[in-house]
Amino acid sequence: MTFNVLLQYILPHRALSRVVYWATRWTFKPWKNFLISTIVRNYQVNMAEAAQPDPLAYQHFNAFFTRKLRPDARHADADPKALISPADGKISQLGKIVEGRIFQAKGQEYTAAELLGDEASAEPYRNGRFATIYLSPRDYHRVHMPLKGTLKETVHVPGRIFSVAPFAVEAIPRLFARNERLVCHFEGEHGPFVVVLVGAILVSSVATVWDGLVIPPYAPSIRRKSFAGQDITLERFAEMARFNMGSTVIVLVPDGMAELDALAPQQPVLVGQRLGLQLKG
Repeated sequence: MTFNVLLQYILPHRALSRVVYWATRWTFKPWKNFLISTIVRNYQVNMAEAAQPDPLAYQHFNAFFTRKLRPDARHADADPKALISPADGKISQLGKIVEGRIFQAKGQEYTAAELLGDEASAEPYRNGRFATIYLSPRDYHRVHMPLKGTLKETVHVPGRIFSVAPFAVEAIPRLFARNERLVCHFEGEHGPFVVVLVGAILVSSVATVWDGLVIPPYAPSIRRKSFAGQDITLERFAEMARFNMGSTVIVLVPDGMAELDALAPQQPVLVGQRLGLQLKG
């Protein structure tokens, strides 16, 4: 075990995340300008795509981190049958779910039931398809709909807050099924699908367009919230959520709903880019 991986087990994840949560919202100019400038320089952030291209004009670091893009900066794939990427980032893994098991990295896998929080919710995806997308600090951190869908339920699953950087994904067993996460269940035009927003160390914070800030607070136990009858329907490519620091998005679809393209691990993707094609419709 490397030192970086060992740190993931011994660091006080939630305490650190709480400190960073407040530090990234401090409006003290020298502080926020230092943080923003450091990220822009070290990660070569493309501010020309941002609705506000001046990085130091943001009120605090988190406002910069969750910045909007220009309306013409991203486009949904022109084919209405395309399943599109919900986030900017890199493909972590993508492919078939085999008897309920999802590939994480070489030598690592987890189950759909572990990820979603129960066996019954995972059953439609037992032999479905999945796409896992990693967002680095340089990426646009708003999450968009991969398909048109009506929100049925969210499930806030408590857990650790390990890093989701490639070194951790390769070394920590069942990482995505162990981290704090928000599971969003949708009913699409051709069946159900799930978008899972996986938290990460420094800060595990998620906000949705329908509920605002959801994480934190951190959950002591699984929390379910039904949206049945509320008619919250979001179009494909519509914004659905944002991460208040880097993390991972996982999309699950049932067998027979879509076939995924042959995208390799670590291949960059953008919001709206085609990941596959729906087989129905």
